[in-house]
Amino acid sequence: MKLRFRQDGPYVLDLPEGSTFRYNGEERRLERAKLALCRCGGSQDKPFCDGSHKRLGFRAEEGALLIDELPDIVPGGLEP
Repeated sequence: MKLRFRQDGPYVLDLPEGSTFRYNGEERRLERAKLALCRCGGSQDKPFCDGSHKRLGFRAEEGALLIDELPDIVPGGLEP
């Protein structure tokens, strides 16, 4: 799995299309092979990105992190 830091934008997890995860007890299925997470702090749908970074003029460098293996439970309620 790859975690990308989009320039002036969100964190983006590249996952297999159709992956499922649990958030706040609710199971969700990814319709796309990407999951965008808020990086600017302004999203009304945290932890997910809603595009607020554009309105806020958020600025940050791009980058990436490769993740070989996920833990069973990620703190904050997200489960793989």
